[in-house]
Amino acid sequence: MKKRDYGLAVFAMMCVILAALIFSFWLAIYGDSDYQFYKKEYQKYRVTESLDMEIEDVMDVTDHMMAYLIGKEEILSVITSVEGEEQDFFNEQDRLHMADVKNLFLGGMKVGWICFGAGLVLLGILIYMKTDWKKLFLRAYSMALGVWAIVLAFLGIAFSIDFTRCFTIFHKIFFTNDLWIFDPATDYMIRMLPEGFFFDMVIRIIVTFIVALVLLWGLFYLFRKIGKKDQ
Repeated sequence: MKKRDYGLAVFAMMCVILAALIFSFWLAIYGDSDYQFYKKEYQKYRVTESLDMEIEDVMDVTDHMMAYLIGKEEILSVITSVEGEEQDFFNEQDRLHMADVKNLFLGGMKVGWICFGAGLVLLGILIYMKTDWKKLFLRAYSMALGVWAIVLAFLGIAFSIDFTRCFTIFHKIFFTNDLWIFDPATDYMIRMLPEGFFFDMVIRIIVTFIVALVLLWGLFYLFRKIGKKDQ
């Protein structure tokens, strides 16, 4: 097996795995159309008590917020009953920060599709070149998976040791302002989405990603088994 083919296959698998990670974010965040995960989290962290809202109203705010983040709504504004008053749930800081989040989220999805497309093209080239791809793909995937495993293990350990610090570093890396720093006394959104919610969401994303990785490994293993039968 040529080193060039092996190197190309590993790079392709790195792209595929990165795409799987990004799509895992999407599935974890939007995979439940009724947002039952969110509802359970709100109940777990007593969000309705903190906001003095009915759970139905909190879910309505959630529907609008999630629609905004994927571009289905242009303005982040929901008039609802909060703390006994009819008012806009979101303030100006919320809108500015969520605009940044929206751009980051949609930009990330574009990167995911680019990585996925690049990976498929490279794998297609290897098939076209008549390499022993049924054997090559599993080996290359296992190598790429090992590299990503080291990176993710490091991040996992760091988050488990000090989630708050890692959460802060994440925001400082991906945001160029301090709009993500909220005051629970004046900002309703941070009361609706406490730190515990984000910790649980990270776990949900990790589980989704692991399932995706296992399914991909199963696919390439199947190719390997088919290749052996053809010999």
